[in-house]
Amino acid sequence: MARQKKPVHRVQMTDGKRNIIRQLLEEYDIETAEDIQDALKDLLGGTIKEMMEAEMDDHLGYEKSERSDNDDYRNGYKRKQVNSRYGSMEIEVPQDRKSTFEPQVVKKRQKDISDIDQKIISMYAKGMTTRQISETIEDIYGFETSESFISDVTDKILPQIEDWQNRPLDDVYPILYIDAIHYSVRDNGVIRKLAAYVILGINTEGKKEVLTITIGDNESAKYWLSVLNELKNRGVKDILIICADGLTGIKEAISAAFPKTEYQRCIVHQVRNTLKYVPDKDRKAFATDLKTIYQAADEQKALATLDRVTEKWSPKYPNSMKRWKDNWDAVSPIFKFSTTVRKVIYTTNAIESLNSTYRKLNRQRSVFPSDTALLKALYLATFEATKKWTTTIRDWGQVYGELSIMYEGRLPE
Repeated sequence: MARQKKPVHRVQMTDGKRNIIRQLLEEYDIETAEDIQDALKDLLGGTIKEMMEAEMDDHLGYEKSERSDNDDYRNGYKRKQVNSRYGSMEIEVPQDRKSTFEPQVVKKRQKDISDIDQKIISMYAKGMTTRQISETIEDIYGFETSESFISDVTDKILPQIEDWQNRPLDDVYPILYIDAIHYSVRDNGVIRKLAAYVILGINTEGKKEVLTITIGDNESAKYWLSVLNELKNRGVKDILIICADGLTGIKEAISAAFPKTEYQRCIVHQVRNTLKYVPDKDRKAFATDLKTIYQAADEQKALATLDRVTEKWSPKYPNSMKRWKDNWDAVSPIFKFSTTVRKVIYTTNAIESLNSTYRKLNRQRSVFPSDTALLKALYLATFEATKKWTTTIRDWGQVYGELSIMYEGRLPE
């Protein structure tokens, strides 16, 4: 889907604007674009001061030049430094004797008027580190932002993440994918490898939806049961097919949480695991032979092909096909379906595009300072990636029809 271009701002000149520009040129010795920025900074500071003076008039109930019986009155100014889109600037904030004045244009304790928070979050979403963000802001806006400040800004999205992780889900998901990407995370000074488990659903309308992201390093049936029970607690009553790699304990957990759900071993991962230790010279031929197994017309033909491929390659790579036989009960469910449905189940196109977004985080950050920092980055990356998800997956009508027949009564008509 083509990215929408932002509308181009077209300046509509009026007599009023021309007068303002003439006065600007007369007041400031403008020769360069940088001079214009300096002039605008000066004007911004003056405008803020005048707006605060008006706010003070309203607060006290009388203007600066008027007399009043009010026992509260103006009490000079307090200098305050703020960051703006034109750089750092000093403004004068009017004060009152009772210290009850609450300015609105620049609030008390507000140090930034550049909308920098959203810019920081946007850069964080694109995978930039806190140091890179700090350097970028200084380069562009001319003011310093500490890494701790940037971390505090991104922490503001933690309640959003909690709400997102707890939002209600659909009753039924025809297909769920579970995949893992590993990251290096610092934990009490020690760098550990942690897995980020992404659960992606295809809903009954054929649209992709990230249901949850969990971070952990303790795969087990107990762990996966808690993850699946969390989905149940959020409203999921039924899942037809869960497609995942050989995650420790996942099969047992599915049987306990969703007894009627089909567990399909991810074919793409199965192939990758087989070819992992095969040299380049044989990899292409081996992959072609593996394809004849999972593209067989039915399970009986697939088993016969499995025997032939095993017989061909085992003398050279003795353990290469062992996982196919060991995992056959989880590999074989695809043979119940047509080619159209198989492609949806055993190819991971639905989740691979999302994973490519997540992998960028690994390329840009060698180590995350904490698992919270990793979760923030994953959430923001997910939000960026899923904004483009507006269409249904290919041939969904045919897929849904076949699944409705295969799993009679479990999908809404």
